[in-house]
Amino acid sequence: MSFSKMKHPCPAKATRFQSPMALERHPESEKSQAARVIQRAWKKHLDTAVFKYLKKLLSFQNEGDPRLLLRFINPVEANILDSASGALIRFRLGGPTFPPNIYFKIYTRAPVVDMCAFSPRDYTQLKQAIPCQINNSTLLQYNRDDHTGWYKRIENNGWRILSGKIDMFEDPITQETNKTKVDFNHCKIRRQQDVSRKKKILKMKWMRKMYAEGLLHSSPESSKILQKSSGVIEEPEPDAVLEQEVDELLAWITALDFDNYINDWKSLGTSRCCIVFVDELV
Repeated sequence: MSFSKMKHPCPAKATRFQSPMALERHPESEKSQAARVIQRAWKKHLDTAVFKYLKKLLSFQNEGDPRLLLRFINPVEANILDSASGALIRFRLGGPTFPPNIYFKIYTRAPVVDMCAFSPRDYTQLKQAIPCQINNSTLLQYNRDDHTGWYKRIENNGWRILSGKIDMFEDPITQETNKTKVDFNHCKIRRQQDVSRKKKILKMKWMRKMYAEGLLHSSPESSKILQKSSGVIEEPEPDAVLEQEVDELLAWITALDFDNYINDWKSLGTSRCCIVFVDELV
């Protein structure tokens, strides 16, 4: 008998013979699926509870003696902490895994003198200029902008993990933040200009992020007001009603005060300053 004359089994019969096994497996799959749903819901509930606990733990603002806090965190540094430096400790949540780790960093509010910043040039590499270098304006401008070998400030004061089980020098966030180089200009006016420029850039990024996420169009009322306000700008003589809506829109936008947001964020999870305690004792 040739292979062409062989009768293949009917697909319906094959499914008919497999249907009892499928009926037996169907309840088990429903039970396992229900168990997975319950496990996911319970895990979600636990993660939410842990995050709320950590959030409540760091919800204080300008509270606590930094010297006393540092005595429990790092007793060695607590002994050398100077009250005149105006030190304070800031706590934050971070890390690549969940639940997040607690990190701390020491800040100073009192002016700190950096002796190397007054003379950042590498004087060991200076050579006496020849006449062609003195009288060449292009070369002088190039040498003026050349800052190779100059002093670059490295504070070595990054975010350190608040855990006794993990070494702070093995933590990736601690290693990354410790290597951060700060652009510290020797001129005070330039430093003030750099600070104001960084604040403007940060504010622009914040506003762009809010606009990209659609926070300005979160409610239908604000979107209608925004559309009407755009029409007011195009029309030369707007109505009084539209002017009122534009005023409401401007008042709503000014309520998104970036400066208050930054000040509130910087004071969150932060201890009090050492200078405050010294003034209270005096």
